[in-house]
Amino acid sequence: MTNNEYLNEILESQTLDDDGDELKLLRRRRNDVDKLLRKKYGSSPSIRYGGSKAKGTMIKDSYDLDVICYFDNDDTTAGETLQEIYDSVAETCEDDYYVERKPSAVRLKCKASDDIEDYHIDVVPGRFVDDNRDDVFLYRHSAEKGRQKTNLDVHIDHVKDSGVVSSIRLTKFWRVRNEMSVRNFILELLTIELLKDKKNKSLTDQLTHVWTELRDNIDDITIEDPANPTGNDLSELFNSTIKFELSEAAKTALENVEKDDWKAIFGEVPEKKASSASATNSYGSSSIFVPRPTFGSDE
Repeated sequence: MTNNEYLNEILESQTLDDDGDELKLLRRRRNDVDKLLRKKYGSSPSIRYGGSKAKGTMIKDSYDLDVICYFDNDDTTAGETLQEIYDSVAETCEDDYYVERKPSAVRLKCKASDDIEDYHIDVVPGRFVDDNRDDVFLYRHSAEKGRQKTNLDVHIDHVKDSGVVSSIRLTKFWRVRNEMSVRNFILELLTIELLKDKKNKSLTDQLTHVWTELRDNIDDITIEDPANPTGNDLSELFNSTIKFELSEAAKTALENVEKDDWKAIFGEVPEKKASSASATNSYGSSSIFVPRPTFGSDE
C-alpha cells in the first residue's frame, strides 16, 4: 500500500456512514432540539444544519452538529439584544438538557442518565443583520462589542469549494490524535490558505507542505475570517500559544514523514468490520506530540 492509499484508507475509516447508527442518532437528537425550539419560538427562527456536517468535514473520532437558530433582525420573540437571545435559547434548552455555555453557542448534554453524555450538538443562536437574511450577528461575550458578524453560507462554501476537503479532514484527525486545543475553524482556514496553490498535489505532498509551513513559518502565516475579513479579529484564536502548539506538533509529524512512518501520525487502519469503538481508539504509536497541560482550552 502506498502512503497516499494509506491516507485514503484512513479517510474512509473516519467517514460516518449516512445510514450508520451515529448519524441516525444525531439526526434524531437534532429533530428533538428542533421540536423544543419550535415549541418555544414557533416558526420565527430559521433552523438548519451547520458545522462539519454542512461542510463535509466530519470525522468519526470527533464530530458534532451545529444547529443554527437565527431570528429575523426585527424579531424580538427571544429578546431585544443578542445576549437576551443567547440567554433565552440556553434557558429553553435547559428544560430538556444539561447546557454548557460556550462563547457563541450552547452545548447540549443528556439529562436523562446518571452519566452526563455529550450529545455532539451545539445550538448557535443569532440574529440576521437585515432583511436579506445572509449576514448574522452572534453574541460573543469576549468580543469588543459583545457580538460577532458572520455568514454561515460563506463559511460552508469556503470549505466545501476549497478543493482540499480531504486534507482538512486529515488535519482535523491529526488535531484529535494530538489532543490539540486549536479550534477546527482556525485549522480549516490555515489548511485552505497554505494549500491554495497546491490543490492538485497528492495528500502526502499537501500534508507535508502544511506541516513544513507550520513548523518553519508559523509567525508569518496570516488568516482571516472569510465572512468578515476586516471585522473579525482572529488573533485571540490564533495566538502565540496556539502557534507554538501547532509548530511543535508539525515538527513531530515531519520527523515521522522523514522516516516514512505515516502510521506514527495517523495510526493503523481499522479493519473494515471493526466496531466503532475499536475504530475510534486506534491510537497506536507513542510518538505523538501532546500539548503541555498549562495550555488549556481556547474556544
